[in-house]
Amino acid sequence: MAEKITLAHGSGGKASHELIEGLFVAVFGSRSPGVLEDSAVLEAGREKIAFSTDSFVVDPIFFPGGDIGSLAVHGTVNDLAMRGAEPLYISVGMIIEEGFACRDLEIIVRSLKKGADAAGVEIVAGDTKVVPAGKADRIFINTTGIGLLRPGCDISAAHGRPGDAVILSGTMADHGATILCQREGLQIEGGFRSDSAPLNHMVAAMIREAGDAVHVLRDPTRGGVGTTLNELASASGVGIRIRETALPVRQDVRGACDLLGLDPLYLANEGKLLAFVEPGAAGRVLAVMRKVKHGENACIIGELVADNPGQVILQTAIGSSRIVDMLHGEPLPRIC
Repeated sequence: MAEKITLAHGSGGKASHELIEGLFVAVFGSRSPGVLEDSAVLEAGREKIAFSTDSFVVDPIFFPGGDIGSLAVHGTVNDLAMRGAEPLYISVGMIIEEGFACRDLEIIVRSLKKGADAAGVEIVAGDTKVVPAGKADRIFINTTGIGLLRPGCDISAAHGRPGDAVILSGTMADHGATILCQREGLQIEGGFRSDSAPLNHMVAAMIREAGDAVHVLRDPTRGGVGTTLNELASASGVGIRIRETALPVRQDVRGACDLLGLDPLYLANEGKLLAFVEPGAAGRVLAVMRKVKHGENACIIGELVADNPGQVILQTAIGSSRIVDMLHGEPLPRIC
């Protein structure tokens, strides 16, 4: 453990994992497997529910493609969907800084409602706290979500198998690049727009098509695709091979990353998912994804292998290979 908390501890990378595993998991413990999943699966009578909580501190709070309100709903809905659950209910807690504009608050509240309606969930509880000026950064939002697990559905980060196809639902780094350009006032040509979106409808279509052939789902938010693949490789005890030529990145996003020395593999996404799918069903799942909203650019980027368990290997465009490690430090703070 470091002596003090740094921004890197909130990056989703190595420092985050050290904090979570070395302190929170060590102290709290857990009676259920999958403690580091996007949501916990709990038994409630004869039913199984998915339960998740998250906090949102994005800067700026308004950005092309959304705002902190829609982002909060989408993030919570997606965490439930990544376990194969049907999201049902959300609570919303707000910490608001004294002096925050009521007009901006109204916009955020309406955005929360619009996002919930689009995802098909209800906002059923909440809390509001106001703190003195200078004690917060305008507004922080905490959400908790509950969803109903589909019968027979058993999707988990630990269920990847050698041979599974790795599917990415669309272009990488759209959210991270958009937030960076907005916050720093970068005048880079392009149509930068966050990909923030609910993915539960896409997941439902995937499960209807392929059922238990869908082994793993995860949305690559903080730490991006690179860090998320490392988490999944470790959880499943497999190696992952991906192809650089297959990785989808918008040209404007790639240009911004090249200019700033950033790797799109490590920038956040808020409306994309990674799926590990049995090879025999991968084509059908891919076709279904491409027919639904937010999945039009889905593609297969690699496969799971028995070699090098816990490692992610990138085959470069020139034919060489390199290890894709988990994110170090914090290249882009306060993105979600």
